[in-house]
Amino acid sequence: MPQGDSHRVLLAASEVVGFAKTGGLADVTGSLPLALSRRGHDCAVVLPLYGCARHGKIPVQPTGHTFSIPLGKKQVNGRLWQAVLPDSTVPVYLVEQAEFFERDDLALGRGLYQFTTTAGQKADYPDNCERYIFFCRAVLEAMRLLNFWPDVLHANDWQTGLLPVYVRETCRRLPGHERMRSLFTIHNIAYQGMFSKENMWLTGLDWRLFNYRQLEFYDHLNLLKSGIVFADAVTTVSPSYAKEIQTPYYGCNLQGVLSERRQRLFGINNGVDYGEWNPANDPHLAAPYDENTLSTGKPLCKAALQRHFGLPEQPRTPLLGMVARLVEQKGLDLLAKIVDALIRLDTQFVVLGSGDARHQQMLQSLQVRYPDRVGLDFGFDEALAHQIEAGADMFLMPSLYEPSGLNQMYSMKYGTPPVVRATGGLADTVVDASLENLANHRATGFSFVAYTPEAFLEAVRRAVGMYRGYPDLWQQVMRTAMRQDWSWDRSAAEYEKLYALVRSSL
Repeated sequence: MPQGDSHRVLLAASEVVGFAKTGGLADVTGSLPLALSRRGHDCAVVLPLYGCARHGKIPVQPTGHTFSIPLGKKQVNGRLWQAVLPDSTVPVYLVEQAEFFERDDLALGRGLYQFTTTAGQKADYPDNCERYIFFCRAVLEAMRLLNFWPDVLHANDWQTGLLPVYVRETCRRLPGHERMRSLFTIHNIAYQGMFSKENMWLTGLDWRLFNYRQLEFYDHLNLLKSGIVFADAVTTVSPSYAKEIQTPYYGCNLQGVLSERRQRLFGINNGVDYGEWNPANDPHLAAPYDENTLSTGKPLCKAALQRHFGLPEQPRTPLLGMVARLVEQKGLDLLAKIVDALIRLDTQFVVLGSGDARHQQMLQSLQVRYPDRVGLDFGFDEALAHQIEAGADMFLMPSLYEPSGLNQMYSMKYGTPPVVRATGGLADTVVDASLENLANHRATGFSFVAYTPEAFLEAVRRAVGMYRGYPDLWQQVMRTAMRQDWSWDRSAAEYEKLYALVRSSL
């Protein structure tokens, strides 16, 4: 239960798992409010009504509330829909504006934020700024129409970066709402929402705010910076990432802004929904297992995964798994330089993901050369993602940077030691299998520091060497990893403290 008073919290995000998802942001905004609600807080969630949300598995229905928002010289109409998060009473409100939000269609190459060009490349929608300015202003309308005035408005990533600005410039000027506070979470600082300054006309905000200390960034409107500057507190999704983004290497040119706000910058690790990610009751697996049945259940999952990808069912051949967006951030350039060496270690390798064409071509070339060693699935398949976590012997995450990461935490729960680069959330959650950590029964995986193919390959070699040569130690690492608690209840307790701090310190 919460320490002290409970909080009324509205989480605003561009995606929420169960309704719309492209990455870890959706998992956070779908899981954190559930954990907060269990701890006694009054929570609600708001996101756009995309096509995938309207036609998804969770029923949505209209509220009867409509509104109209001025965007420059035109009025744009919207309507509120509602649903609930699964297995809860947490309300979800969805902003309907078909022209802005119901264009997604994967069959036609249209996603939430990007579309596929005729040349096969991904490109941002040219009106993304207008779309999410409208969404931010619709959140304000939703609070008014629903009479849901939160103690803390918790905004997430650049798509909601203007909300802390509106809280300070608009909401606090309303009688009775002077003490509303805002929290802004950065999930990935590389995505900033930087647009032409002409979009200031759409915000309804005073141009006096367009200056280098507030909304302006190199003569552009930067929505991520807006959230950072105006929020009462800023979080990111791991303590290490909070430190990293204050440096030139990781800060993406916002390190100065973040350093100025370092007293209000916090890192809280993301959590895992163990109701969904637990091999003991995972419906997607060939056989359930837990720490006590690991030696019987996991081999059955491995054999099923090998069959799925058409690989030889070889129980003692190390099977390496990877589930990721196929982009540079995920270390695909490192992988490209060591894939042949991985195969020479007598391993099998399976990948689930989609992304840049050059990375897909690299993997396809690998599969052509080693058809009995490499399995590929380009796309996203939730069931297969679970099956890779359970069936693989080790999980690869050689990320250039990783604000939080979730797959390493899934892997640990599934007894699949991750091989990670020690950056961001990966550094905070995975304990390397050094001699000291093995002796202290703390090791949960394998990590490397230098972003080089040599360092990555050496970490994989250590993992494969232990798997083959020291089965007792391998079992110890697997079981230690499975015992870790990276639940959302743990993370929610940290957010709870921060909400209290934000409300009491201003």
